[in-house]
Amino acid sequence: MKASETHLLKFLRKSEQFAVPIYQRTYSWTEAECRQLWDDIIRTGSNNNIRAHFLGSIVYIEKGLYSVTGYSPMLIIDGQQRLTTVSLLIEALARHLENSDEVIDGFSTKKLRNYYLLNSEETDERRYKLILSKTDKETYLSIISQSPLPNETSRRITKNFEIFEELVVKQSKDLSVLCMGLEKLAIVDISLNKEHDNPQLIFESMNSTGRELSQADLIRNFVLMDQELEQQEYLYNHYWYPMETSFGKEPYVEGFDDFMRHYLTVKNGVKPRIKKIYDVFKDLRYETNWEIEELLQDLHKFCQYYWKMTLRQELNQKLADALFDLQQLKSNVTYPLLFELYDDYENNLLTLEDFVTAIRIIESYVLRRAICDIPTPSMSRTFASFARKINKDHYLESFKAEFLLLQTHRRFPRDQEFTNHLKEKDIYNFQRCKYLLRQLENYGRKEPVSVNEYSIEHIMPQNYNLPPEWRKELGEDWERIHSELLHTLGNLTLTGYNSEYSDRPFTQKRDIEGGFRQSPLFLNRELGTLDEWNEKTIQERANLLSDRAVEVWPIPVLPDEILNKYISVKKTPGPRFANYTIDDHKHLMDGATMHSLFSRLSQEIQEIDPTVVEDFRKYYAAYKVEGTNFASIEGFANSLRVDLCMPFAEIYDPRKMAKRIPPEYGLGRSEARVKIREFDEIPYVMGLIRQAFQHLIEDED
Repeated sequence: MKASETHLLKFLRKSEQFAVPIYQRTYSWTEAECRQLWDDIIRTGSNNNIRAHFLGSIVYIEKGLYSVTGYSPMLIIDGQQRLTTVSLLIEALARHLENSDEVIDGFSTKKLRNYYLLNSEETDERRYKLILSKTDKETYLSIISQSPLPNETSRRITKNFEIFEELVVKQSKDLSVLCMGLEKLAIVDISLNKEHDNPQLIFESMNSTGRELSQADLIRNFVLMDQELEQQEYLYNHYWYPMETSFGKEPYVEGFDDFMRHYLTVKNGVKPRIKKIYDVFKDLRYETNWEIEELLQDLHKFCQYYWKMTLRQELNQKLADALFDLQQLKSNVTYPLLFELYDDYENNLLTLEDFVTAIRIIESYVLRRAICDIPTPSMSRTFASFARKINKDHYLESFKAEFLLLQTHRRFPRDQEFTNHLKEKDIYNFQRCKYLLRQLENYGRKEPVSVNEYSIEHIMPQNYNLPPEWRKELGEDWERIHSELLHTLGNLTLTGYNSEYSDRPFTQKRDIEGGFRQSPLFLNRELGTLDEWNEKTIQERANLLSDRAVEVWPIPVLPDEILNKYISVKKTPGPRFANYTIDDHKHLMDGATMHSLFSRLSQEIQEIDPTVVEDFRKYYAAYKVEGTNFASIEGFANSLRVDLCMPFAEIYDPRKMAKRIPPEYGLGRSEARVKIREFDEIPYVMGLIRQAFQHLIEDED
C-alpha cells in the first residue's frame, strides 16, 4: 500500500481513468451533503489563512491487476462518492464558463474538461476519467458529454448536477473564490497492490468522510470484491442486481438490510442487531464454508420469498390472500418462520393447504396477543427459533403443538382470554381496527366485500356533548355508558354513509336511505332489526362479534392424545438438567477454591440488579423474570462453566473466552458458554454476564 497527500485537482489531472466496480454501492450523496461540500469549498476559497480543505482519502487498486485486452482502469475501493460529486461540480462550472466572459487563470471550460473530466486523446469509454457502476453510468456520461439523458436516469446524479448549476450561477459574481476553493481540496492518495494488500480488510477499516456504508454495501463488497472481473460481472448480473432492482433504487438499502436480518435469523436461530448484520453474515460464510455463488444462490432464493411476502408477487391467490392478511398486522418478526415455511413449501415438504393453514395460525397468534395486550418483544425470539422445533415428518401437527405449548409471556391466548379483552378493548384506537372489522365482515364470504371506501362508524356518536335523544336512548347512566363503551367493538361498524349518519338517533340511522336496514354488510345486518341502542344491545352485539372473532382467528386444535406426546417430549430432561441441588454438588463442596469462586461470582451476579434472583433447583441460575435465566453456573473440578443466555454473535469478547453452545445442549447453537478458573477472571466474565443481562432487558422492552 502506498499513501501520499496531494491536491484533488492534481490527482485527477495525472490520472488516466478510474472505474467504480460493480460491487460498489450506487451514487448516494444527498442535497445536504452536496451543499455542505459547496460551503466548505467557498469558505476555504475565500479565506487566505486556510491552506487546504481535507476531503478524505481516495483508495484504489493499482492499474494492471484486472487487465482485460490491455485496457485496465484503476478500481476505486473508497472515494467514489466524493470523486463523482466534485466531477459534477466541475462540469457545472465548465458549462457556466463556456457562456461567460470571465477569465480565471487555469479554469477555462476546455482545461476543466480535458484536465479533470476527460482523456481527450481517447475514444469510447476510455475518454472519461471516471466510469460509474451500472445504475449511474449512463446518466453520468450523458452529463459529462453534454448529450441527451437516458430514458431511465439516476435521480441522485441529475438532481445534484442541477443543484451545482444553480449554485454556480449564484456565485457567478466571484467565481475565483470557487476556483480557489477547488484548488485547495486535499486528499490522501492510497493505492493498493492486490498481490500484497487485502482490499476487503482495508475497505472495512476505512473511516472516511461521506455517507456511512449500509450493511447491504458491506455485504455486496464482501461477496464480490475478491472475485476476478469476469466472475464479478456474472455474479452481480445473475444474483445481486436482480435483488437490488427488486427493492427499487431508493428503498433498496433499508429493504435489503431488513431482508438480510430475517435471512440470518433463519440461518442462526437468533435475530442479529441491525449494526451487526454484516459481521454475522461473514461468520455464516466462514462457518458454512459455502462457495460465494452457493451463498448468493441461497440469498437470491430467500429474497424471492421476501418479495412474494411483502410485494404481493405470490401467484397462487389463496396463498397470496393469506400472506396479505398477515401483512396487515405489520408483524415482520414473523418473517423468519415464514421464510422457513416458504422454503419447505417450495421443496415439497409442506403442502399448499398446510402452508395456508400455518399462515392463518400465525395470523391468529399475532392478532390475539395484540388484542390481549401481551408485550410484543418476546415474539422476536419465539419466531426466530420456532422452525427448529417443527418435526417435518409430522409438519402441521408439530407446528400446532408448538404453538399450543407456548407458556407465560409467549402463550397463544385461549378463547376466553381473547373474547374478554376483545369486548372491553378500545378497538377504535387499535392500530389495526380497519383490518379487524374487514376480517369480521368478510369471514365465510365467497365474494369478499372491498371495504376500502368504507369508514368506521360509531353507532352511539363520538360527540361528548350528546344530543338529548341519545341521552334518553342510553338512560340515566348515559355518561358512564358513553365513556366505557364508545370505542368498543360492540359500538363500531363500517359504512359508506358516515356523514349522513352524523349524530342522528339510532332509529334514523337505521331507516334513512343507505341506513343499517339497507346495508349489504354483515356487520350491519343485526342493526337493521333492532329498535333501540343502549348498554344491553351494545354488549349483546359485542358478544356476537367476539364469538365470530373466535372463528375468524381460531386457536389450533389437536386431540389430547396427540398433544400429550409433545408434552412428554418437552418434559424429558436433557443432559444439562440433573436432579441435584447446589448443596450436593460434589465439585463445589470438595474444592475450597471452586466453592469460593462460585460464591464470589454468585454474589456479583445478584448485585447486577435487585430483581435478579437465584434458583437452587439445579446448580445455579440467575433469573431476571420468571422462567428466563440470563446466566447459569455449573461447577467442575477445576473450573466453573457459565452459560450465557444471549446470541453468541452479539457478544463482545476480546479475549475470546466465550464458546458457542452446541444445539444438543438445549439452549440453541447461537448461545454462549465460558469457563473460569481464577479469581482474576471474574471481572472479565462479569462483563460478559452484564451483556447477557442487558440483552435480556432489551428483549423485554
